Amino acid sequence: MRTVYWEDNCLKMIDQRLLPNTLEIVAYRTHMEVAGAIKDMVVRGAPAIGAAAGFGLALAAREAASASASELLTDLQNAAAVLRSSRPTAVNLAWALDRILKKVSNFTGAPDHLRQIVLDEAQRIADEDVAINKRMAEHGAALINDGDTVIHHCNTGALATVDWGTALGVIRTAHEQGKHVHVLVDETRPRLQGARLTAWELEQYHIPYEIISDNMSGYFLRSGQAQKVFFGADRVTANGDVANKIGTYMLALAAYDNHIPAYSVAPTSTIDLSLAHGGLIPIEERDPDEVLGIEFHGQRIAPQNAKARNPAFDVTPHRLITAIVTENGVVYPPFEINLRKVVTT
Repeated sequence: MRTVYWEDNCLKMIDQRLLPNTLEIVAYRTHMEVAGAIKDMVVRGAPAIGAAAGFGLALAAREAASASASELLTDLQNAAAVLRSSRPTAVNLAWALDRILKKVSNFTGAPDHLRQIVLDEAQRIADEDVAINKRMAEHGAALINDGDTVIHHCNTGALATVDWGTALGVIRTAHEQGKHVHVLVDETRPRLQGARLTAWELEQYHIPYEIISDNMSGYFLRSGQAQKVFFGADRVTANGDVANKIGTYMLALAAYDNHIPAYSVAPTSTIDLSLAHGGLIPIEERDPDEVLGIEFHGQRIAPQNAKARNPAFDVTPHRLITAIVTENGVVYPPFEINLRKVVTT
């Protein structure tokens, strides 16, 4: 089952907020609904967000009662602005919207033909994502040895993409190749995408795993109980800095200090060569209630009047990253030179 797909003239997605207890498919019929779903994390993961935004633009084309192609193009630009603002850090969102808008920018035919072109391009983005993920997985699986224990952060599996996954897709492929892989799953606080989503996916694939809290990773790395670290990316800058789910920087830092390789797995659509370094990446700050609302044994953990900060992402400097796995191969330093080679391939 795909995470994001078009069916019955609407966008359908797995509501990831309900997993692992409930697997529910929700349908969206307007671009505003899709923007809300992206913001509220019904769908999450950079590639999945990009595909959802593409289909959101297709819905916007259907919603618009434009009588001419030029009017419809204006409506699409306005809808793209709404979708673009829903999650600012994940570059795939803007990439998908820009790709579709570029495709139709000079269109002068019938509006209904334009609507079909937008939908076809959105579907192409979704289908390409699956093929790209499987290519990445083949490259990345070669980095995993039989018997490795891998620390994995956040969720980067099929749920974070249209299907198959990025970093977790690598682990899944290594497992299917017959390698014995054990996964230490970071909870990934505060929304617990690791404990809720990655653990659920690993059970579907019958890959052995154990959940650890985020602050345990250093212990397992220092004591030699983990041989690799894998995580995804929401944006990679020209110099190889990686923006990813909050906590990635601390994990990569601990891996670097203990001489454990740390790999980021991301499609080339996530590489943003227009930004020189990670300090230029906009970091989304989410509702503090995601931090304050956590309960332990049914009791709220924070005082009633407590305040909190909740940046959703951090930036891992390129010096801490061993390599970046893309669909065009594994990229090693110097990233500033080698990333350009795979993006332009």
